[in-house]
Parts: sequence; C-alpha cells; structure tokens
Amino acid sequence: MLASRSSGACKLAIVIGDGLSPAAVNVHAVHVVRSLIPRLAANAIEIGHAVVATGARVALGDEIGAILGARMMVMLIGERPGLSAPDSLGAYLTFAPRPGVTDAERNCVSNIHGGGLGYDESAFRIAWLIREGLARGITGVALKDESGGRTSQRIESGV
Repeated sequence: MLASRSSGACKLAIVIGDGLSPAAVNVHAVHVVRSLIPRLAANAIEIGHAVVATGARVALGDEIGAILGARMMVMLIGERPGLSAPDSLGAYLTFAPRPGVTDAERNCVSNIHGGGLGYDESAFRIAWLIREGLARGITGVALKDESGGRTSQRIESGV
C-alpha cells in the first residue's frame, strides 16, 4: 500500500510510531514536528512523506523509508516507559534506510518529554543531524552530534 501511494524518491520521510509508549507519541510528537518543520525549511529540506504506524518498533522506520525511497528517515517513537518518564519520546535517524540496518547506523535523540529534552532543543538537534547526515551521506557512529545544542552548554556550565 505504501509503495502504491509513493510519488517517488524523497529526501526525508518521517514515521511516527507508538513504540513502547503510545502516551509519549500522543503528548509530544506533534509538538516536535511543529518545531522541526521551520528548521528543515530553513535548510531547504522538505518532508517528502509522513507515516503513522501502530505496533511500531524502530526498525519498521527503515523498512518504510526504503519502500518510500527516502534518503533519510526519522522515526519518532515512544520509548520504554519507566524510571522517571512514562511518556518519553525518541527520534531515530537513518541515512539510506533499508531492512537490516543496525543500531550503529542510526542516530538517536532521546528523552524528549516535559522533564527532559524540550521540543525546541530536540527539533534543533534532529534538524542538525538531518542536515549533516544528508550532506555527509551518513548517520550512526560516523555522525556525532556537534550541533552545540543548549543542553550540552547547560551541563558544561554546571547550570
């Protein structure tokens, strides 16, 4: 069904999946996407496809990205509930998504929730990784987050 609805290859596909915390997706995914869109637009990156998936796991995004012909795939997914955040969202990025991609080939921005990484900061980091991943043709261990985000500055300054 996805292949029949695809209008051809695209730069970026976003998959929103319930994962292990549908509550995280319900509360945070739309806010992250709203914050992400203008950052992508500033870099002339359009979202070619957006898909919502239930019963999702991270690897499903790679399969969807491959079917849609996406150069880059971002999976927004509910993370394992527990510890201090039952509604934490994660963003997993894969350049050249395809079945069989390993975790070493993905980047992750995690802990997106009210008491963790905020929408603007997470969108900033995700947009940076998308831009650099597309430019360099890589994600995963070969692409370190060098965005200089505000979170790391707070940690370094002890705030």
